[in-house]
Amino acid sequence: MQFHTTLQSIIMTAEPAAKLAAFRTFYAAYQAGETVFEAAFTPVLFDEPSFASVCEIVLPQDVPRRKSPVTAEGQILLLHAITHIEYSAIDLALDHAYRFTGMPKAFYDDWLEVADDECRHFEMLHTLLEALGSRYGDLPVHAGLFEAGQKTLTLLERMAVVPRYFEANGLDATPQILERLLPIKNDPMIGRIVDALQVILEEEVDHVRKGDRWFDYACEAAGAEKSVYFDIVEQCCPGSYPRQKYLNVDARRAAGFSCSELNRMSTEKVC
Repeated sequence: MQFHTTLQSIIMTAEPAAKLAAFRTFYAAYQAGETVFEAAFTPVLFDEPSFASVCEIVLPQDVPRRKSPVTAEGQILLLHAITHIEYSAIDLALDHAYRFTGMPKAFYDDWLEVADDECRHFEMLHTLLEALGSRYGDLPVHAGLFEAGQKTLTLLERMAVVPRYFEANGLDATPQILERLLPIKNDPMIGRIVDALQVILEEEVDHVRKGDRWFDYACEAAGAEKSVYFDIVEQCCPGSYPRQKYLNVDARRAAGFSCSELNRMSTEKVC
């Protein structure tokens, strides 16, 4: 089984169940040493996200606003938004392995492991959506994470923006969602959502840590200081730092962020 060519096919697969099945077949072959890296391969720049035929894509400001999670409608809105993040994260993790050729084997090990986690996260959340009578694709979504991937075509840019910016932002956002949900955890569905989000939060720390490791690698290869992170993020997402929003300092420290970085991210000293 060819490595990059097969990944390209999986990334382009739109229907979630088919994508997950194809990835798991590929991943089992990779772990068994049955995939072959092509001697010469040029990755393509995808014209549109794989979910374009599954979801209606709208501008971020036009995505349905979330409502109280005490209602089924509010639970569906919350779950669909996070399910979409996990679907997008599958494609991004696969794209890391697909796009950057000639890397150490540990790089591919890391990002395929992350993709496997994201598949499991997607399934957990989608099961809850289905229990509420909904499914992925029932609501409009935006393509922000796909666009971030399109803007970051060097390893240095990609590792800075996707794991160390967008995924790390999830380390901040999830505890705030949990804070809203925990007081109503006695509701059976809310309890299931809380359990899923706690699993995701714990495992996302490792994903960001992997991004930090390969960002360090990319900095060394480029002869860049780690502080270049802020320049890259500003170019991709202007005005991101400093900010007053909550930072999950403990999780970010565990994922590789230094106190000097965290203090630079915030309008006040946080560690």
